[in-house]
Amino acid sequence: MDWLMEHEDDPDIDELVVPDAKDDASGQDPQTMGSGLEEIDANSGRAPLTEEEKLRQTKRMMELIAQKQQEREEREKRERIDQEKQRRKQGQELSVVRQKLQEQEMQKAAEERRREKQEERLARERVREKIARDKAERARRYGGDPSDPISPPAESSFPASIPSLSSPVQEPPTKKEYDQCRIQVRLLDGTALSQTFRAREQLAAVRLYVELNWPGGPEEPFNLLTSFPRRVFTEEDMEKPLQELAKDVTDHIN
Repeated sequence: MDWLMEHEDDPDIDELVVPDAKDDASGQDPQTMGSGLEEIDANSGRAPLTEEEKLRQTKRMMELIAQKQQEREEREKRERIDQEKQRRKQGQELSVVRQKLQEQEMQKAAEERRREKQEERLARERVREKIARDKAERARRYGGDPSDPISPPAESSFPASIPSLSSPVQEPPTKKEYDQCRIQVRLLDGTALSQTFRAREQLAAVRLYVELNWPGGPEEPFNLLTSFPRRVFTEEDMEKPLQELAKDVTDHIN
């Protein structure tokens, strides 16, 4: 018992001691061994332990064993808690990394969208400059103000030819060729856009003019068409000159 009291803080105090086979083979009775211990205690000058002292030391030993077991259980519990905290920390770090990747993808998409809008804006500015140059050229040609919309040239009035007595058959008047045409476009909300174009300009110039002058800008791609006879213009028609398209449809495009 004294040995147990002295070695209660040893790490292997909880391990069970297996008796040696040689000791068991000696054939000594445990009670006899106990008597021998008592004799040793008596020879060493110590008084033999009473039954009460034996019970008290046994209780103390059991308390020490229970205390060691409780400490081991608490240590294992703390280790499990630390492992769970570490697992949650790693999960949070992984979530942060995933969120950063998503933010980077969103920023990349936004930058791509801004770049596309910038390119569209530059393209529209080039179209505006082209339209301004065309207006200035028309103004110089017909003597108008470049800032004012160019009106189509006034039709020349031809006096009716007086039939001659010697020529009973009147010749038909010569058909005048115009190099300009006035296009009117009606939007979906009823707004009308009107502009003069050169007869040799492509239909794509009309579409660009509509895109630039659409109030608020078109929300989605649109098509040009005529009401009567109804015809929807395709991408191939965009490369055709207005003069050619005017042979089949009227110059009023809805």
